[in-house]
Amino acid sequence: MDTINTEVARQLAEELPASVLRSIITTFEADIGRLAQELLAAGRAGNAEGYHRAAHSIAGAASAVGASRLEREARMAMNPAHHEPPHVVMPRLMLEAKAAIEALRLLRP
Repeated sequence: MDTINTEVARQLAEELPASVLRSIITTFEADIGRLAQELLAAGRAGNAEGYHRAAHSIAGAASAVGASRLEREARMAMNPAHHEPPHVVMPRLMLEAKAAIEALRLLRP
């Protein structure tokens, strides 16, 4: 599975002005950073609802820009049957977030 869904990436790159695409990437990066902190804090506090909400928000943001692997990691964190603790989930999630941001930045010079 690619870091970024090529269909979504192509659509973003072809249909949006460069300034709008840059704004989307900047907003995505800020949102993912904030949501990852919320996810980690909720996980540490044992706040299952907050953890689920943050993971759901990350999955939604990832889906909107076609960040396939990040979305998959966030959906796994949302799944109650998936019992990995936040300190295990967060490194993978952040690795995928960084990869998605890098891939998005390569869409346009």
